[in-house]
Order: sequence, then C-alpha cells, then structure tokens
Amino acid sequence: MSVRHAPRPAPDEIDAVFAGTLGSFRLDIAFRIPGSGITAVFGPSGSGKTTILRCIAGLQRLAGRCLIGSETWQDDGNGMFREPHERRVGYVFQEASLFPHLSVRGNLRYAARRAGVAPVLGFAAVVEMLGLGLLLERAPAALSGGERQRVAVGRALLSQPRLLLLDEPLSALDQGAREEIISYFEVLHRELSIPMLYVSHDLAEVARLADHLVVIAGGGKLADGPVGEILERLDLHPTAERFEAGVVLDARVAAHDPRYHLSRLRHHGGVITVPLVEAEVGEAVRLRIRARDVALATRRPRAISIRNVLPGTVVEVSEQPNSAYAEALVDIGGGRLRARITREAAADLGLRTGTRVYALVKSISFEHAARH
Repeated sequence: MSVRHAPRPAPDEIDAVFAGTLGSFRLDIAFRIPGSGITAVFGPSGSGKTTILRCIAGLQRLAGRCLIGSETWQDDGNGMFREPHERRVGYVFQEASLFPHLSVRGNLRYAARRAGVAPVLGFAAVVEMLGLGLLLERAPAALSGGERQRVAVGRALLSQPRLLLLDEPLSALDQGAREEIISYFEVLHRELSIPMLYVSHDLAEVARLADHLVVIAGGGKLADGPVGEILERLDLHPTAERFEAGVVLDARVAAHDPRYHLSRLRHHGGVITVPLVEAEVGEAVRLRIRARDVALATRRPRAISIRNVLPGTVVEVSEQPNSAYAEALVDIGGGRLRARITREAAADLGLRTGTRVYALVKSISFEHAARH
C-alpha cells in the first residue's frame, strides 16, 4: 500500500498522512497543518472530511496507516494502533455530547482532570475566553444549542490538546446560534496558538475563519494552501455550490460613516464601502465577496447606485460547458475578485486575459466583514 508523503515541513507544522480503506471507501491523502491558526477541510458530502478527523482522533480505524507529524498513530502492517487517550487531541462534534448528569463546571473539570499533562490553558482562562462564567452551575439540558457547543469547545481545550478537531460544529445550530458561536471561534483564532482542523461544507464559514484550506473529493486531495489563494482558483468550482463561490480580501478600517451606517475599508490603496462593521479604525478585517455579487464593465459607469467600482485587469476566464455561465478572475491591485457572469456577457465584453475592466460590487452584498 503506497503512502503519499508531503515535503519536509517547516518547524511546528504537522504533516498528516492517511492511506487505507474503510469498507469500500479509500482514503489516500497527505496535507500539512500549520502550527497555529485554522486549517479547514472542505469538500462535498462523502468526500472523507469527517473520516479524516475520526482517524486522527482514533475513533475510526482505517485498514492501513495514519501518520501525524513524525509519529505513526496507526500501522496495520506492524499491528500498531495508538489509543485515543494517548493522542492528545481535542474533538468537538456536531452535537455537543456533554455529560447530562454533570453541571457545566463538572463537564469542564472532568476534561481538565483527565488531561494528564501540565496545563497550558487554565480553567479560568477558558471560561473567560468562551464567556462561560454565568453558565457554570447550570445543567446541559438548561443550555441553548450555542451554549452547549461553547461548553463542548471549552471541554476540548481543557484536555490540553496538541491539535483541536472541529467536526462541522455549527451544522446543528440555527442561524442565531451559529452567529453567536462563530464569534467565539474568531476569539480562539486570535488568542490561541493551538492548530485547529475545521471540517465544513459551508464556504461562508471557511472564508470567515480559516487561514489554510484543504479541498478534498473522493478520499483524495484536490488542492491545499492559503485560503485566499485556493478560493481564487476557478478550476475548483465543481467542489462548491456554484452560487457560493467567491473570494476573501483582507483590508483595514479607514473610517466609519454613522450617518449612513457604512464603513470605509482600505484595501491596497483603494477604498471599499461596506455596511457598518464592529471594528476600530485601523483594525484588520476580512471580507467575503461572492462571485455572483460581482458585475463587470469595460467602461466606468456613471450615475450608478453601486458604491464600489473597482478598476482591475482580467487574469483568467473559465467557461462552464453545457451551462449559461462563465467566471472571470479580476486583479484589482493586491487582491482578486471572482465574477460569475453569463457566457454571452463574457463574449459581448470580449473578456480575455489582460482585458481592463471595472468590477462592480454593491455595498449591501458583502456577506461579512470579520475582525481578523
């Protein structure tokens, strides 16, 4: 059985290598997890996302091998299997799975007692970071879905993991709870140096949270790299819902306009107008801009309601056979936008590499401006 090996990692990075079968499903993949930040694993249903996390945690056994960093955690050829409690990983499931007979405090203390290593993250720090102080004496049954998931994250952190695994942690929550807990994930991202592996089928979550992205399909890797670079790739559109494809841009708050509830963001010398964001002037934010929300013109429009008219150059055009659609990748000077348009429009505009265009983005179409 062959094993794909990634190039030798830089310090603190973790190579993850899987080669084997689970019934009729084959997993043969290798990718790198940076030493901190969030690495998202993205792909369609049945691609192997959750299988990867469960194999890392030792909750599922491939007929094959699993290597994490310099350590072999499973090698059936040598009869070797490291038990889950020996792996020092924290796991957050889709459902919180708290102990119903213990209070929030009891659930957290249980994880801390079982860690078996000197604490890096203390009880008080985790409680404060996740806003759990007022919940400590409550029973899991008295918590909302978002509150239960925050406790589950706290329990995973108090196990003192070297790697935190998050398996679609927002999928079982309603929209209000999702928005509540995702803001806590942003806090974890800013304040913790623990590498996190985040499984999701939701591009909005990936774009908002992840630094690094691994795209998989059918148990194999299609691409991996910085999230911004991967989301710009037009050849990966079949792995995502076509109406959710887009890019992320990093910018800084230049000013707020309270009269119209707008913020002006500085992006590589240009200004982008978005609905008011909760960030201080000078603070870094990340924008997600969907391809369907970008229109193109070859001349600068006049007397138009769209506030963001960004000059740029087409760097790639990809037509989607047997459909009405094409996509264009536009360099706007230090960042790139994807535009989803009709093939007819692309032909009428004469779009090709090097074409000068203006990208038009409505201020209201920006999905989120996350502090980053």
